[in-house]
Amino acid sequence: MSEGEQPRSRRRRGRRRGRRAAGAPPIGTDQQRTQNKPATSDAAADQTPRTPKPQKARPRRSPDRLRTVHETSAGGLVIDGLDGPKDRQMAALIGRVDRRGRMLWSLPKGHIERGETAEQTAIREVAEETGIQGDVLAALGSIDYWFVTEGRRVHKTVHHYLMRFLGGELSDEDVEVSEVAWVPVKELPSRLAYADERRLAEVADELIDKLHADGPGALPPLPRSTPRRRGQTHSHVRHAKPDSTAAPQPGRRTNGCGQGP
Repeated sequence: MSEGEQPRSRRRRGRRRGRRAAGAPPIGTDQQRTQNKPATSDAAADQTPRTPKPQKARPRRSPDRLRTVHETSAGGLVIDGLDGPKDRQMAALIGRVDRRGRMLWSLPKGHIERGETAEQTAIREVAEETGIQGDVLAALGSIDYWFVTEGRRVHKTVHHYLMRFLGGELSDEDVEVSEVAWVPVKELPSRLAYADERRLAEVADELIDKLHADGPGALPPLPRSTPRRRGQTHSHVRHAKPDSTAAPQPGRRTNGCGQGP
């Protein structure tokens, strides 16, 4: 360096890291790319064709869907010899042959018709299906079940009653009954085809014990039953009925094998 030259001050370059204003994006960021991108109008964006989303096909209801109807029936367990020892008590049952050719024994029962109470139906159905007369003493309980017939899904409720035998002779003249028979009460658990009715037979056995121990006043009162106002959709018309004009013969029962005791 010569004497006439003055030394130049060297400016120290400071680090630029961290000196940029907060929030200012660096060059080459998304903001700059956005500014350099050619703008498109909203109208042009709306004219862009859109592919419709595929919609799932909803299952249609089948035209053959079954209609549900509700029906109510009533029946009874008729006992002969209620006031005597249990080993001599007899119960009236009806038998129907199923599709396999088996004989299924059950309690007589049928639809409650318009203007009838459940108790009145039980007395009438017992007379029509067995040919005997009975008197309602107490309620045994109700059974409900489902079945399909004639294009309908039917929910049926059946009210059952304990009944005293008044008279008459067993008859299978009803076209819907294959056989009728007097069965010892102690054999009901093995003769009745349906578990629900076997449970009703157990209830009847308990009520008979109360009747023997404390008299008719010990039986529970009958539940309130009002006459039916409308007919039922699945009611059937019987093609043959026993002669209802014949007076019942008290104390006499037959089951097709001779006169009973």
